[in-house]
Amino acid sequence: MRGYYRAPDLTAKAIDPDGWFNTGDLARFEGDAMFIVGRTKEMIIRSGFNVYPAEIEAVLSTHPDVVQCAVVGRPVVGNEEIVAFVQLLKGSSATAQDVMAHVAPELTSYKRPSEIILMDALPATSTGKLLKHKLAESLRN
Repeated sequence: MRGYYRAPDLTAKAIDPDGWFNTGDLARFEGDAMFIVGRTKEMIIRSGFNVYPAEIEAVLSTHPDVVQCAVVGRPVVGNEEIVAFVQLLKGSSATAQDVMAHVAPELTSYKRPSEIILMDALPATSTGKLLKHKLAESLRN
């Protein structure tokens, strides 16, 4: 693409001087395969380390009682905390502490959530896409 129609400022933000379009996607390569693993907007910077919510969500999802989860950053003075929202199977007796004990050995200390919030259901669109911005907003209230 050459740019956004009649929007040179948007074009300058999205296309670098060499003509590369920045999609905002984060990817990794394994051999010849490329895997999209997240978005730059979702990246959490904790204690100077880049933390990708998808990585933490993948570990949370290994708990047998986790139905779905979402990880967002919560700003604190000079840093960002990791907060995980988790929906458990109906009737599960697991606690936030149980989920934390499950993920702690799998995540280095700066990737461990500061808080795990259990919810009956995570906010989602009619097509099932999680509304992470609503979760992040709930932390500011």
